[in-house]
Amino acid sequence: MKRILLHLIIYIIAAPALLLLTGCDEVDETDRYVYVKPAAVGRNILIEDYTGQRCVNCPTGNDQLHALQEQYGADTVIVVGFHSGPLAKSVRRVPYALWTQDGEDYYNHWKVENQPSIFIDRVTLNETTTAWPTLVRDELQKPASLKLTAKATAYSAADSLCTFEVYAQGTDGTTTGHVQLWITEDGITDFQYMLDGSVNREYVHNHVYRMAVNGLWGDDFSIKEGEEKTLPYTCKLKGGWKPENMHMVAFVYNDSGVQQVTTCTVIPAEEPTAEEE
Repeated sequence: MKRILLHLIIYIIAAPALLLLTGCDEVDETDRYVYVKPAAVGRNILIEDYTGQRCVNCPTGNDQLHALQEQYGADTVIVVGFHSGPLAKSVRRVPYALWTQDGEDYYNHWKVENQPSIFIDRVTLNETTTAWPTLVRDELQKPASLKLTAKATAYSAADSLCTFEVYAQGTDGTTTGHVQLWITEDGITDFQYMLDGSVNREYVHNHVYRMAVNGLWGDDFSIKEGEEKTLPYTCKLKGGWKPENMHMVAFVYNDSGVQQVTTCTVIPAEEPTAEEE
């Protein structure tokens, strides 16, 4: 009799647990998970600066761009300078050292007419330097549809070979278009015509476009909300360039403009030590 009562008590205690376990198998698959939207990310902006060494107003424009980078951060307002158009050549139409064919192709494609002119996120082409702060502020307030970061993973001084990884995460809807990588160089000392008519032969040119890593218009790209992608790239720098002064700029763009942009050094950053962390 006592054994029967003991089994009965065990059954009464275990029955609810068994019901819970069997009941779990009957929950609809769509009810098991609650979708959590990726966190919103801040927007960086790309400024394509169309400039030339014979452009006497370009130093003023460069000062304005530098002030905007000081205000918002050089990783938020990312500038790439294209020495292109007639003012990047001599009066005899001989290109100066900082001129590139890529820059000329972009200059002609976007129908740039005056210098300095900036193209903000491939949405607004403007030559009025006093208007740039307002245009930049307004563009920074727009939402971003994806997160984008980049890092240099290796650099070989022996053959000037660089490797990078671009990490993308969709944060709002589906983004389609192209992913583009450029190489820029800072700290290039060369001549520049100035507004007062003088020629500054020790002028320092920054964020100068050097080359495209993946062609003039980049690669096809698409990412869904919540999706993550890591894209590897490799490029070889030309002789005479200073890799310690160089950056890689990566951005995603489509017919609506640049959707997000990021930058990193060409030489991998040193990992922080335990003490630094």
